[in-house]
Amino acid sequence: MQRSWSAASQYAPRLQQRLQQTRRYTCIFCQHRPQIKSDPPPRSRHRPSFASTVRRQHSAPRSPLPKKESLVPQTHYEFFPISLAAGPPPQGPFEIDLKALRQEFLQLQSKAHPDLHPADQKRRAEALSSRINEAYKTLQDPLRRAQYLLSLRGLDVAEDETAKVDDPDLLMEVLETRETIEEAETEDDLLPLKEINEGRIEQSGKVLEEAFGKDDLERAKEEAVKLRYWVNIKESLVAWEKGKPVVLVH
Repeated sequence: MQRSWSAASQYAPRLQQRLQQTRRYTCIFCQHRPQIKSDPPPRSRHRPSFASTVRRQHSAPRSPLPKKESLVPQTHYEFFPISLAAGPPPQGPFEIDLKALRQEFLQLQSKAHPDLHPADQKRRAEALSSRINEAYKTLQDPLRRAQYLLSLRGLDVAEDETAKVDDPDLLMEVLETRETIEEAETEDDLLPLKEINEGRIEQSGKVLEEAFGKDDLERAKEEAVKLRYWVNIKESLVAWEKGKPVVLVH
């Protein structure tokens, strides 16, 4: 008995050394280090479950998606990047080169015409063509252009019946002009008045150019209302008939 104990004690250091060496190698059966108290717990080689992956994805903060820039023009000016490259006032001028605008308009319509597109794209082409027409009609006319620019800034003078000029001299001038049109015997009698009214329209255009250039919206609004009077007089002169009453829309 004493002999067996001494033999075990003799081999004890060698066994301890052997155990330390096994930590340096990998087990050929289970492909991981043997479980020894001093070793850290082995990493799990199993893939995470689908449910845990979904939970982790939903709990992680999401980065905002990049916003796609719209390719569809948002204002009438954006339809005409060549003739109206500067954009609307105050960056660009109020006055427009109507010849250049019409040339670009015709080029756009030649490409957007519904008949040039396949059947599945005709509706989109029709909508685009309609928007181009509306943009051109608005911008080529000084009054509609001024009203549109004001509407972009939240001032709707086209539909606002209260947008009138509280200028007694102006109102008297409008009433006298109406009487002159109604009392005319021939179209030749109206030639001096036509010339005077064209001067009024031209002067309003200059005032609007200055007002929009300085971003003076209140002055631009007042002048747009005046211009509405002058345009209405112009239409009455064009549609004149002897004895026909004149209705001036304020």
